[in-house]
Amino acid sequence: MAIALTNARVLTEAGLRDDLAVLVDDDRIAAVLDAGDARLEAVAIHDLGGHLLLPGFIDVQVNGGGDVLFNEAPTVDAIRRIGEAHRRHGTTGFLPTLISDDIDVMRAAIAAVDAAIADGVPGVLGIHLEGPYIAPDRRGAHDASKFRLPDAREIDLACSLERGVTVLTLAPEQVGDGIVRAFVERGAIVCIGHSAASYEQARGALDAGARGFTHLYNAMSPLQGRAPGVVGAALEDRASWCGLIVDGHHVHPGALRVALAAKPSGKLMLVTDAMPPVGGGSDTYTLAGATITCRDGRCVTRDGVLAGSSLDMAGAVRNTVSMLGVDLAEAARMAATYPADFLGLGNTHGRIAPGCVADLVELDQDLQVRRTWIGGVASR
Repeated sequence: MAIALTNARVLTEAGLRDDLAVLVDDDRIAAVLDAGDARLEAVAIHDLGGHLLLPGFIDVQVNGGGDVLFNEAPTVDAIRRIGEAHRRHGTTGFLPTLISDDIDVMRAAIAAVDAAIADGVPGVLGIHLEGPYIAPDRRGAHDASKFRLPDAREIDLACSLERGVTVLTLAPEQVGDGIVRAFVERGAIVCIGHSAASYEQARGALDAGARGFTHLYNAMSPLQGRAPGVVGAALEDRASWCGLIVDGHHVHPGALRVALAAKPSGKLMLVTDAMPPVGGGSDTYTLAGATITCRDGRCVTRDGVLAGSSLDMAGAVRNTVSMLGVDLAEAARMAATYPADFLGLGNTHGRIAPGCVADLVELDQDLQVRRTWIGGVASR
């Protein structure tokens, strides 16, 4: 049955408008109409009370949520629980993210994501394999004992997801351009991350088909005057996307504003790098055998190393507006439209437009989530 979402500030390509209604039929947006359109008389009306209606947020880096870490439970049930936790914070599409692990865990994770998509688990768009082909000296909280170089069989495994998108984070100086190219040719979206690469090595990976950079600034060689590093390559390149963790802990707001000034509009996307505490009840979890504690928004090892975040996407949008001074419409696009484009899903996701999947989020005046829709189905 078709429904119309009315009396909302709707995000369109032209910005926020308060004179429109969004017609949802089954799992799609059927039309975006003038609020007085006669066609609205024939459908059920849902008055949103002047709230914001945005495209649902898409998070390409979700390690866990709801007290579940994907590495510890690479199952369909775990993916469902993680998705439910993040949905409460406006995320309607996500990539369960596997941190560097053994090949058997990787195999189980890929199979679980494929099964979750086949079973219709809400919001699952694919998988993100963050490692294990990364640099020991930029490992962050990853377990370096899991790092390795992929042979031909492992390349095939990493790219074996039948349903959905595969994103793969690697260090180009570890694997070489040939392996980057092999992943790209098999359909993976390759990102540079956890890398000590030189500027030249990063440029070589981009030329070999790498499309993005995982959590810009974090766990990568910095920009220096005579050694631009991975950060320099990321900021210079006009075609690639960069993920940003806007939590006030991972990156200084000034550095984030530099990225906003350097990159073209549409090439920066919000990510959470979220861990089990998001949508959960515990502020501790275990990662690679180490106990991680989350306090005041920081998730750290006993030695003080950042280990993911307790950030959610609605919080990332609020921070982008308040910390960085970004216009709300642009912050919303950084959380929805640009991640969809990065994943190659821009024709069906991340926009409120006819023909797009009806993945939507309703926010109140304080930018708190009131309701979501995934495939036209409203949250309870």
